[in-house]
Parts: sequence; structure tokens; C-alpha cells
Amino acid sequence: MLVIKRIRVRYRLEGCPSDKREAALRAHEFHASRCPVAVSIGSAISISTELRFA
Repeated sequence: MLVIKRIRVRYRLEGCPSDKREAALRAHEFHASRCPVAVSIGSAISISTELRFA
């Protein structure tokens, strides 16, 4: 039986102007706490995210 213990999400943001990167980083910091799926499974499964600019 497959048991999911952790989820790692990697975002790669292309074409983001340098003056908007700070806003993108702020949004990335808070999105998991406001995502219904992440909130629902967060107590049972470890979720990590990463944001990279291309």
C-alpha cells in the first residue's frame, strides 16, 4: 500500500519583473496556509514548497 508522508512542490516563475519578485515571495510564503487542500492534509502529511525565478 502506498502511503504519502511528504509532498514537495517546486514553483518556477518565468518572466517575473524584478520589481514584482518581492510580492511573489510574499504570496509564496502564505499560500499554503490559505490553500484548502494543504490545510486539510497538513496535519497528516508534511508539505514543503520552493519558489525559483527563471
